[in-house]
This record gives sequence, structure tokens and C-alpha cells, in this order.
Amino acid sequence: MRGDERLQGGMFSYVTLEQRVPQDHPLREIRRLTDVVLGSLSAAFDELYSASGRPSIAPEYVLRALLLQASYSVRSERQLVEQLDYSLLFRWSVGLGMDDAMWNHAVFSKNRDRLLTSEVAQQFFAEVNKQARRFMSDEHFTVDGTLIQAWASQKSFCKKDGSDDDGAKFHGQKRSNETHESTTDPDARLYKKSYGKESHLAYLGHALVENRNGLIAAAVVFPLPLENGLCG
Repeated sequence: MRGDERLQGGMFSYVTLEQRVPQDHPLREIRRLTDVVLGSLSAAFDELYSASGRPSIAPEYVLRALLLQASYSVRSERQLVEQLDYSLLFRWSVGLGMDDAMWNHAVFSKNRDRLLTSEVAQQFFAEVNKQARRFMSDEHFTVDGTLIQAWASQKSFCKKDGSDDDGAKFHGQKRSNETHESTTDPDARLYKKSYGKESHLAYLGHALVENRNGLIAAAVVFPLPLENGLCG
């Protein structure tokens, strides 16, 4: 017999987020590892915030959410906030309850600056690596590099001597990293991945990957050199 479609939802729910996440889901092990690490960083978090004033979004939430963004390739923080609002899996992974209100996307930019400046994010990565050490082999490592686009526009790439009349009118001009720099991010360099590709203001990122399990053992970001045949 055909069942009828329910046109009205139930008024109450008796299911927890914990029940909605399968026991063998990969995020469970990630959550377990990160909870141990975040617990060890509690004192470091205390030093980043004033003892008075309005309570912030917990830094533990922010770091767990940024891990999700990287793991699921969420393109922007606006999209991340959107998915955190409706995804039960994301809510559970971050530590939010079913009825917790979602914060604004600007929380990420404000807290990222605080966490990176204090090197807590680097401590977090190092501690996660320590917890995952048993999964790593002592051989078969690969170093890979990639261009990481800077948060600066082409229009900000102006002459270092300040002689540009209008930095926005750069089409048809010869520009070099030796004579120009970004007014937004002076450490960024104008580069392209290969000949025929579009140039971008970028950094060079390197990752040391343990091949057997695909774990990143180390990561570092460098400013690109001033001279290169692929600069725009």
C-alpha cells in the first residue's frame, strides 16, 4: 500500500547529532585527534583574548571549521558558513548543537589573523602531526609545490617608485617584480604557472607528503623570487 507524503513536519525531534554520524565515518577519527590537540592548546588560546569584554566565538570552533573547509574543498568562507548552518555532519564535526545559531563569515578573517600572528595555528598543525605519527612510515616521502594566489588584485601591482598615474590601467604595460610590487601585499610576486597562462600575485607553497598514507608531514609558504622566466 502506498504511503502518504507528510506535508507537516514534526514539532519535536528526539535524535541527536551523535546518532546521525556513522561510527565508521573518517571525521570521527579526525575529531578525536583534534579534540586532544585543542585541549593541549587551551592555555595558549587564553593568552590571545582579553579577560573582559564580549565573549568571542570559541577558537576551537574556528580551527575545526577551517579543517572542514580544507578537507571538503569548500571554496569560500561564505559557503563554509552556509554548509555549517544546514549540514548535520559539519555541525557535529565543529562541535555545534542542532539549535546553535551560525556566526558571520567575518569571524574567520578576524580569528585567522589572531591565530596566525600568535603561531597557534602552527602549534595546532605540529600537535596533530605528533598525534598521527603512528600512521606515518619512515620512508617514501614526496615534496610537492604549488602557487598559492595572494589576496591582492592585479590593480594593486604598481611601480615601487610611485610613478604610476593609475595602477588600474596596466594592460599593455611591461611589469616586473623587480620594478613593481603590490600595495596590498608587498611580499606577493607576479607569477604564472606556465607559458601562455595568466599571471597572478602569488606565493610558493611546499608540502612534504608521506606517500603510504597520504599524510602531510610538513608545510611551508615562501615569497617567490624576484627573478623568474615565468613572471608576468
